[in-house]
Amino acid sequence: MKAHYRTKFLLLIGFFLGISSQAQAQAQRVGLVLSGGGATGFAHIGVLKALEERGIPIDYITGTSAGALVGSMYACGYSPQEIETYVLTDRFQLMASGRVETHQEFLFLEDDEDAGMINLSFSKDSILKKSLPTNFMSSTLLDYEMMRILGGASASVGDDFNKLFVPFRCVASDITAKKSVIFNSGNLNKAVRASMTFPFFIYPIRVDGVLLFDGGLYNNFPSDVMYSDFDPDFIIGSNVSGNALPPSEYDVIGQLTNMMMSHSNFELPCENGIIIRPKTLVTTFEFDDVQDAIEDGYNSTIFYLDSIEKYLTIKVSAEEIAARRKAFRAKIRPLTVSSVNTFDRAQRDVSFVRQSILKNSQKKTIPEQLVETRYFRAAASEQIAYMLPTLSLQPDSTYRMDLEIRKAKDFKLEVGGHFSSRPVNTGYIGLNYFYIKKLAVKAKVESYFGKFYSSTRAYLDFQFPMYYPLSVSPYFVMNRWDYFRSSKIFFDDVKPSFLVQNELYYGLKVKHPVGNVARSIFDFRNFELHDRYYQTSNYTSKDTADVTRFRGNTISWELERNSLNRKQFASGGHYLALKARYITGKERSVSGSTSSTSYDEQKTHHWINLQGEVQSYIIDRQYLHIGLHGNAVFNSQSLFSNYTATLLSMTAYSPTADAFTYFLPEYRAPQYVGLGTNVIFSIRRKLDLRVDAYLYQPFKQIVQYQDNSFGYSILFKGETYLAAASAIFHSPFGPVRFTVNYFPKQDEPIAVQFSYGYVIFNERAIR
Repeated sequence: MKAHYRTKFLLLIGFFLGISSQAQAQAQRVGLVLSGGGATGFAHIGVLKALEERGIPIDYITGTSAGALVGSMYACGYSPQEIETYVLTDRFQLMASGRVETHQEFLFLEDDEDAGMINLSFSKDSILKKSLPTNFMSSTLLDYEMMRILGGASASVGDDFNKLFVPFRCVASDITAKKSVIFNSGNLNKAVRASMTFPFFIYPIRVDGVLLFDGGLYNNFPSDVMYSDFDPDFIIGSNVSGNALPPSEYDVIGQLTNMMMSHSNFELPCENGIIIRPKTLVTTFEFDDVQDAIEDGYNSTIFYLDSIEKYLTIKVSAEEIAARRKAFRAKIRPLTVSSVNTFDRAQRDVSFVRQSILKNSQKKTIPEQLVETRYFRAAASEQIAYMLPTLSLQPDSTYRMDLEIRKAKDFKLEVGGHFSSRPVNTGYIGLNYFYIKKLAVKAKVESYFGKFYSSTRAYLDFQFPMYYPLSVSPYFVMNRWDYFRSSKIFFDDVKPSFLVQNELYYGLKVKHPVGNVARSIFDFRNFELHDRYYQTSNYTSKDTADVTRFRGNTISWELERNSLNRKQFASGGHYLALKARYITGKERSVSGSTSSTSYDEQKTHHWINLQGEVQSYIIDRQYLHIGLHGNAVFNSQSLFSNYTATLLSMTAYSPTADAFTYFLPEYRAPQYVGLGTNVIFSIRRKLDLRVDAYLYQPFKQIVQYQDNSFGYSILFKGETYLAAASAIFHSPFGPVRFTVNYFPKQDEPIAVQFSYGYVIFNERAIR
């Protein structure tokens, strides 16, 4: 009998011990700490891959900077494979470099290209203090992507980070109070964006009124946050960072780094844990090499797995975690926006942005594709410095999108030009003024100045907030070209000008977009052209030139599509322009002292000019780019009073940059086609070797006979070609290049020059 009770007693003790042991195993929780480190931090993805493959559970995550991005995506239910796939996309690479995708650009809002190279923005109340830039790269795509990939998950759990797929914390830095800020709730994408805001690299943001920067400034390995907020049974750390080394007297970057950053503690606050230190050669800003960082993180973690498993008594199967992940992701509603709220920290009116995205929030919703399109259209406005989007879930399962907007500074000064070893040096300066409330307005005055070319342009641009935007721009332009025969360099004396062209015109442009990378432009203008020229090479400074004046009106329509990667000397993308123009006006031509006959003639002219241009880089690889470039012109223009006046009124074929700076009669005709190829070898990231070769075929030319009469040539005579070979360094402040041009019908067909800047001029009045 006693033996029977003893057996029951032992069984009871064993039962309770079994329950206790099982409860202990079930209670075991694992925390993962991810350091900052820029591109190096993407080794954390490899760490996550290796841990999941071995079935090691991750119950909590804390992260800083790059660790905050990787950790937040995992906490939102993205698998390591999905995170890896995302960071290897072209979209992510563009985001990391401060650019946007081609279809996210908005050509409609882009100004006509100019020769500006250096920009300085400033406000009315401060010329210097608030004018220095606070960001090296644009965060437009970064801010949208953080909302897109994190915002829905955050809103679905009421912005409580404890309710995410994996409870999560991230760290940012309050530089005013000199302390870390820990995020456990709020808009997740905003918290992660704050944690990644590297000083002077990304535009800083405010959260709850506090200006925040990269969490790595004060805590680059938040193991203490893991211990205090979650108190896990076991901590796994992934650290790819370290404290800055003491600087030398000559190390300016090291001195600034030590001044900004506090030394972080890269140890664990408890004994139950292990730190993985991935060994990688990828550095902070080498985002092109994130694949290497991921592989290095994975391989390093494999080495630690056996040690980690000694401390863990439970595992989670791939099927179980996939099912949990699927269930969590199913709670996240699709990105459908039913209302938009815009606000400025200074409480200024920015309703233009809201009305551009969603004009009537009570009756309409827009799906994700339209949200993206309209968001980037609004963000492209020069009146906007940046927009920070967040999402709030509405009772009907749609979202309200809140846009925190920072207006651009009131003024922007642009300086640039083209400085060459040939006497065609031109300076450029432009001043912009920006205004936005219910309407977006831009005013600009700009000037080119130099012996060869000078110009003044002023315009106003009024943008109206509509689903299909429209802008109206009145403008005024004066141009002057001064051609002179000389091959001298720099500012040496040259022979007096043989051709001077002056233009004055004013008018009104009406623009609207055709998709995001195309626009349609209607243009109405009044013009006056004044040309002075010699019809012989035997002239002196005492001679008077022939003069032709042409006054009239023109109306035109243009369709332009542009995705080229640079405003000049592009190596990728596509360009298409179709233009139709009708011109009517009166000509008066008066002879000069060198003219073979004395004349004073007046004529009325009406004609149509049709133009088409296409450029496409059909091969666009890392080191090799090959493009095709075609032009065609049909012009029904009647003859002017003399050969030179007629030639000057014709459209010139100038497919290379330097061709604009020569007066080349052989490339002027009423109808012609031109076809060429562009071959670029990118031997370094910013260094190109470029060859441009073109064939030019006029349908008919303007020819002058021995008796000084003139007329049209027979069809398809006058074909020729031109070419240019260049070495170009694309510096942050404009291209530096050495070019050899070849114009076979010139007395000196080969022209060599060294130049810096852009060969870009204001639009001609009608030519």
